[in-house]
Amino acid sequence: MNPLIRVIPAFLVRFFAKPYVAGDALDQALAVVQKLFRDRGLLATLDLLAEDIRTDAQAQRNLETYLQMADAVAGLGLPPEARPTLSLKPSSYTARPLHEGGDAAGSLAAIERICARAGERGVGVSIDMEGRHWTDFTLDALRRLHQAGHRHVGAVLQTRLHRTERDLDALPAGCRVRLVIGIYREPADIALVDKPAMKERLLDYADRLLRRGHYVEFATHDDAYVRRFVEQVVPKAAVGPDRFEVQMLYGVPRDRFLADLRRQGIRARLYVPFALGWDMAIEYLRRRLDEYPAMVWLVTKNLFQRQ
Repeated sequence: MNPLIRVIPAFLVRFFAKPYVAGDALDQALAVVQKLFRDRGLLATLDLLAEDIRTDAQAQRNLETYLQMADAVAGLGLPPEARPTLSLKPSSYTARPLHEGGDAAGSLAAIERICARAGERGVGVSIDMEGRHWTDFTLDALRRLHQAGHRHVGAVLQTRLHRTERDLDALPAGCRVRLVIGIYREPADIALVDKPAMKERLLDYADRLLRRGHYVEFATHDDAYVRRFVEQVVPKAAVGPDRFEVQMLYGVPRDRFLADLRRQGIRARLYVPFALGWDMAIEYLRRRLDEYPAMVWLVTKNLFQRQ
């Protein structure tokens, strides 16, 4: 992470990035996703921001919150195809994270409980991808879940990682896949450092996945690449609009573009993060500022426009 981002005081990080987080309670996040669907026809994925877990009590709280999320989403009264999905990070359920040399104790069991509850409630789940230390663990968890019959569980793959080309071949047949470039900085021998190259891989991998029968969640804010996906990759793969969707982050100003996609009959989904207290959201917000420094200018511009 850029050292300048790291030293920005937490209150400033929160100020500039607050529009990108749907509140500090589950009820607030649920209200946001309902409004997105009601007013704009946008689908949503809910994510609890839970960085830097240090205690078993924190891990347990995250588990309990996700169980509540599955119940709450199922009770929104939305048709099954419009229900928000849940996105979870394996590091949220252990005080012994792999990226710090731990063994991820408790994480797999928690993920299995969440996915079982979500499956009972008819709610989709995606196991999010974190830094390189978590990749094998995450893909192994996905395979275990599918072998146990949890076909409502989807994968997330980062195109920046060199290994991802091989990981495409090891995915459970027909599973749902969110394709992202990834926000975790990795060494050059592990991952690409050139963003245009990462985005070209988005198109390449999306084509391969569609041809193999996967449901593709194409996640980027780059309008040009979304257009290339919709206008070139999808027709070439000869699939209909029931086999893919476009995803973006809540708060990123793409309203007109998303509305245009919806007019074309294309599913669009926003990744909607929320927190249980703003202290748990700060690390996520710092990473977003690091990845997208223009966020500061955009938020300032929006504030002046509202005035």
